[in-house]
Amino acid sequence: MEKMKMGSLFVLVLLCAPMVFAAHNYGDALSKGILFYEAQRSGVLPHNQRVTWRSHSGLNDGKTSGVDLVGGYYDAGDNVKFGLPMAFTVTMMSWSVIEYGGQMASNGELGHALEAIKWGTDYFIKAHPEPNVLYGEVGDGNTDHYCWQRPEDMTTDRSAYKIDPSRPGSDLAGETAAAMAAASIVFHRSNPAYARELLTHARQLFEFADKYRGKYDSSITVAQKYYRSVSGYADELLWAAAWMYKATNDQYYLGYLAKNAEALGGTGWAMTEFGWDVKYAGVQVLVSKFLMQGKAGPYRSVFERYQQKAEYFLCACLGKGSKNVQKTPGGLIFRQRWNNLQFVTGASFLLTVYSDYLSSARSSMQCSAGRVAPTELFSFAKSQIDYILGDNPRATSYMVGYGSNYPQHVHHRASSIVSYKKNPTFVTCRGGYATWYGMKSSDPNVLTGATVGGPDAYDNFADERDNYEQTEPATYNNAPLIGVLARLTGHSGYNQLLPVQIPNVKPTPAPKAKRTPAPKAKPTPVRKFYPTPARHVKPVHAPASSSAHLSINQKVTTSWVHQGRTYYRYSTTVTNKSNKTIKDMKLSINKLYGPVWGLSKYGNTYGFPAWMSGLSAGKSLEFVYIHASTPASVSVSSYNLS
Repeated sequence: MEKMKMGSLFVLVLLCAPMVFAAHNYGDALSKGILFYEAQRSGVLPHNQRVTWRSHSGLNDGKTSGVDLVGGYYDAGDNVKFGLPMAFTVTMMSWSVIEYGGQMASNGELGHALEAIKWGTDYFIKAHPEPNVLYGEVGDGNTDHYCWQRPEDMTTDRSAYKIDPSRPGSDLAGETAAAMAAASIVFHRSNPAYARELLTHARQLFEFADKYRGKYDSSITVAQKYYRSVSGYADELLWAAAWMYKATNDQYYLGYLAKNAEALGGTGWAMTEFGWDVKYAGVQVLVSKFLMQGKAGPYRSVFERYQQKAEYFLCACLGKGSKNVQKTPGGLIFRQRWNNLQFVTGASFLLTVYSDYLSSARSSMQCSAGRVAPTELFSFAKSQIDYILGDNPRATSYMVGYGSNYPQHVHHRASSIVSYKKNPTFVTCRGGYATWYGMKSSDPNVLTGATVGGPDAYDNFADERDNYEQTEPATYNNAPLIGVLARLTGHSGYNQLLPVQIPNVKPTPAPKAKRTPAPKAKPTPVRKFYPTPARHVKPVHAPASSSAHLSINQKVTTSWVHQGRTYYRYSTTVTNKSNKTIKDMKLSINKLYGPVWGLSKYGNTYGFPAWMSGLSAGKSLEFVYIHASTPASVSVSSYNLS
């Protein structure tokens, strides 16, 4: 019994003792936080790609819709490109650079940040082929989540989904307008022609969003299960208008913010969250900046109401408002169990910039519990970031690769499966679950800089791959985080309300890729191999036998050299040209000297994969094969129309 008492006393002492943590290297965390975006890239990766375990992917995105949608970012641990969170990510990365680009430059990271933003905006330009058309999703969450595959191996549906006047999406178009407007500010000095191009798209998208109103997930219904627009589109219209004003100084947008303040909820909604869906707090802080800069003009009284709502949010975060946000015992803002850290990084950014705005205005903020100095806002934001980096009851860093104790079993397809560069053996749809998903060992590829979902309401965290609520990262977790990390590296005392000149640092251009012609080689049996890194090759279209209702197109997508032989990865697309569903399709494949993925074999013919019962009108099926020879001969043997 005595021993037990002593043990209990020892535990009590540990629980009561204050936690002491080492100082953080915010510059290192900043570098890692930006690097994460290179792991999320879709498309043809540049030769200056630093996350070398990734390779090209999604090279046919948009093809079936007749538009080039190659590029952009995968949102989280899956392989779908969701437009709404991607646009919010770019908006927040741009805002981070606008406010703290100087600190990023001092830490040698501004060029990388600009590259990360441009990777997103280059994609948005492609996704906006007409003034009133915007593609808002590539891939389908349902089929994607059924599979556990590297992006390089995807066999899932890559359909593209768009909004237009008959199927509007004001929230999606508005957020994309905001992203391109904010990015135009970022590139105004280093790439003025590109900035003008972005601003042209932003103007068109804002007009599209405002004229044809509607929720995007009512038009792109496949997004509802994953990124439902719960808040509607009113906040995005205001958010876009604020960024359009900031980018253009056009009084029309300032007037839009004032005249629609009540109708669209800008001065009505008092929020306790900020993220990819609910933008009101961000709008309110940005409009407050316009007010403190003396730009409100005849709309001062309206903008003051925006500011009241902004300070309601900030006071709630500090725990000094009339209604406060929940916090964990360890002091972390807690909104929800699923990816809670997105709300922490978003709130921390707004607290940080507002602190600097108040300091520049030599002012303070009034909360229900009393006046709050700017330093108190910044100190609380710092405490949230320090918690993420390891100052918490578990002493766990929730940024992968930062510190010595961070998540090792991240819910992320590319990170959890051996690199395509190391072993290109195809990972099948369900085979990824069987081999890699349940693997107990650490991820073979460290997803450096990824901010995962984080702990629960009691500071508990389970580092398990199937615990997607806590171990899955997301691009929008990092976007506001990099701004706060940059600010934490220092401040030169400049006035944050004056125009901030972003240092003229241009992204490092990637060397042009060498292109390899199609081969004329003798058939060679394919064996297991570990090739040199793949190069992007010029697509070479191969002959194929189509039918009246089915078209077949082949092309080379990648090649590599191993032991003196050149191997080729062929992508074959089968498209249903009829107005009926194709059933019981059988393909004949001759002169094939390697494995096939994406089809099931039936004797001497190939048919639909096991999870697919038919091919709907206008839809396509893609399968791939690898061998060291000219393209195989693919033809239609039989099928039924139903």
